[in-house]
Amino acid sequence: MEVTELVSKRSTCLRRSTGAIIVKEKRILATGYNGPPQGLPHCDELGGCLRERLNIPSGERHELCRAIHAEQNAIIQAAKLGINIDGATLYVTNYPCFICAKMLINAGIKKVVYKEGYPDKWAKDILEEAGIKVVKFKEEQ
Repeated sequence: MEVTELVSKRSTCLRRSTGAIIVKEKRILATGYNGPPQGLPHCDELGGCLRERLNIPSGERHELCRAIHAEQNAIIQAAKLGINIDGATLYVTNYPCFICAKMLINAGIKKVVYKEGYPDKWAKDILEEAGIKVVKFKEEQ
């Protein structure tokens, strides 16, 4: 999870910094953090977060967010590099949203380990229906 938190520091999102790593057989296959599409301006360069300006609550109306989520960017990175992530585990700093959950299912992710965040009811339901194990990370004491 420390690596996931380190990856999240690359995020340019003004609302929440999220990091994700995809791991298989104890090897990191891909990483992702939330931010705008490659080569496009960040929200701070455009006068702020659109969702903030519209007073959209956290966890709602993801389609209005300029950023691509960390989980999505990790899947995209694996695809661009030709890395097979079928059967892998995703470690993520925040619970996946419904959109990311659907992508994780189709990408073949078999387990999700998250650190914090709100369990999105729709995401929770669809991950459970798909048989993906979801575990809240526990810090070693």
